[in-house]
Amino acid sequence: MSPWPRWHGPAMARLWGLCWLAVGFWRASLACPMSCKCSASRIWCTEPSPGIVAFPRLEPNSVDPENITEIFIANQKRLEIINEDDVEAYVGLKNLTIVDSGLKFVAYKAFLKNSNLQHVNLTRNKLTSLSRKHFRHLDLSELVLVGNPFTCSCDIMWIKTLQETKGSPDTQDLYCLNESSKNMPLANLQIPNCGLPSARLAAPNLTVEEGNSVTLSCSVAGDPLPMLYWDVGNLVSKHMNETSHTQGSLRITNISSDDSGKQISCVAENLVGEDQDSVNLTVHFAPSITFLESPTSDHHWCIPFTVRGNPKPTLQWFYNGAILNESKYICTKIHVTNHTEYHGCLQLDNPTHMNNGDYTLMAKNEYGKDERQISAHFMGRPGIDYETNPNYPEDLYEDWTVATDIGDTTNKSNEIPSTDVADQNNRERLSVYAVVVIASVVGFCLLVMLLLLKLARHSKFGMKGPASVISNDDDSASPLHHISNGSNTPSSSEGGPDAVIIGMTKIPVIENPQYFGITNSQLKPDTWPRGSPKTA
Repeated sequence: MSPWPRWHGPAMARLWGLCWLAVGFWRASLACPMSCKCSASRIWCTEPSPGIVAFPRLEPNSVDPENITEIFIANQKRLEIINEDDVEAYVGLKNLTIVDSGLKFVAYKAFLKNSNLQHVNLTRNKLTSLSRKHFRHLDLSELVLVGNPFTCSCDIMWIKTLQETKGSPDTQDLYCLNESSKNMPLANLQIPNCGLPSARLAAPNLTVEEGNSVTLSCSVAGDPLPMLYWDVGNLVSKHMNETSHTQGSLRITNISSDDSGKQISCVAENLVGEDQDSVNLTVHFAPSITFLESPTSDHHWCIPFTVRGNPKPTLQWFYNGAILNESKYICTKIHVTNHTEYHGCLQLDNPTHMNNGDYTLMAKNEYGKDERQISAHFMGRPGIDYETNPNYPEDLYEDWTVATDIGDTTNKSNEIPSTDVADQNNRERLSVYAVVVIASVVGFCLLVMLLLLKLARHSKFGMKGPASVISNDDDSASPLHHISNGSNTPSSSEGGPDAVIIGMTKIPVIENPQYFGITNSQLKPDTWPRGSPKTA
């Protein structure tokens, strides 16, 4: 019997998975340099023989170099140089370790594209000098340089300054070789005319109006002579700079409101380190309403808006052309402030059809104003079917007028302010509740009265006791056979013997023989009609 059926289903899937995994490892091993091992996220080269003579690079169409986060190199005596393009493909690299190797030179731009690099360990190599330009754009949390034969010069003074400013208890025990080829602790290194530079801006506070131009001046000093450059970040406005040795100027023209709050820095940099002086650009401009939309319902109804302006603009709402007086029921809320941009909404508590209409937002400061309008519909009028009457004019029921003068801040006598509308809505709800309660109480009382009346009838007409009857015979077939309480009935002498007692009244009754179906033989002598002969 063939064993093939045993590999159906999940077992077969696992077999194919293992096969593809083996093929992947095989392809990765083919793409990996000799004396190195590679995985999807790591490269390590530790075999001293035959070893590597250049920084390891992956072959094309192999493991994606962007996914490599760690490179570990050890015991590679023939590895001496890291060129500018050796590491640029590993943009996701976080940890770089090169120890016990022959590294002598690192290009200035070797790590220019490795912005994620955090840990660098270059212990026990052959480095005699190392510039801070390699690492100035990186946010390193660890840089280990122990065991390198640095030459005592101004080029490595930045390492001493870094150790002093870091102030860590794990300070590295670094040395350099002096002119006598003796090891000198780096902490004791003193180099004449080798210090940190300085930079000074001429305009510490910078406030301008949108569309204007401004010029900033900067002076730098230091030995060795520093290089001056401007750091303008992502400045939108047009700008140009001029530098000459220790002086520099930056001219910004047609300043945009988008640049308000941005930082501009003058930087002085030399071998030892750098210094900078910065200023925040403040741009004043007229307000603009960049966003206004129809109301949305969340916990409250909200008419959302976004307003830009500097200084901060004042906001005023208008309802159908009249100034809207804000209250706890209708008020403006600012939720997010981003320097000169304000995001918020006009919040309405339980609006009704009386709040439908046109809402206008006006933003104003000393440089100008802007306004935008939105139509809001919260609910239809009671008693109107808008599906059958979609074009029903809502203004037929408007019983107030609105002011058209924007400067008018007083209420008209026939206007309904927002607080009155809300209070009227509350009163209408309370009235509805009161009517419901009163109707319930009245209904309950009527039900109780009906029950009492029913019980009263049973007690008067359904109970047997001594009473007067319709006839002298006990004729139970008579429909007028009623019994009343002897204690509460009027005297039996009232109304005659042939009377029916109903309640407290005794009513005389004459029986009709034809109605009761009684034969002549059953008639009593005293019931014959007057003038009729009696039978023998």
